[in-house]
Parts: sequence; C-alpha cells; structure tokens
Amino acid sequence: MLPEEDLTCPLCGRVLLQGPTVDEHHLVPRSQGGREKFLLHKVCHNKIHQVFKPRELARHYCTWEALRDHPEVSKFVDWVQKRPPDFMG
Repeated sequence: MLPEEDLTCPLCGRVLLQGPTVDEHHLVPRSQGGREKFLLHKVCHNKIHQVFKPRELARHYCTWEALRDHPEVSKFVDWVQKRPPDFMG
C-alpha cells in the first residue's frame, strides 16, 4: 500500500499510482543478501531484470544512479518518461 503523499519511481521519476502498475525492487537482490525494498513501476522493474543478472545488480548496479547510468536503462528511462504513470508496457 502506498502512503498518502505522492511517491515517484526512483528509476524513471514518474508518479507511482497505487495498483497493479507498482512493484517492489531490492537494489541488492535477495539471492545476494539484499533486504531493503523500494517501490517502483512494474515496467521499470521488469526492465532492470531484463538487462541484469542478480550478481551484476549486487556488484555494480546497486544504486539508482548506477542503474540510470547504464546505456540501455538510460535509453529506456528516456522512453518511458513520455508514458503515463499507469503505463504497463
């Protein structure tokens, strides 16, 4: 459940709307010992796991900045920012 105030996706910066478009992500995957979870768009979460293996996420892409700096993710973010917050892909 989302808090009362508007939240934004830490990857793309679009507003998060409660419902099926929101997912949880561990910056360090659970399989690699991660515990902290963050809310983000499901389409953004899917892209992260399409591009990276869990070990890569834990070692090199365990910050939002590092994820956004990756060329493929950066291109995706530029594209998805033009979509409405409830876009499912």
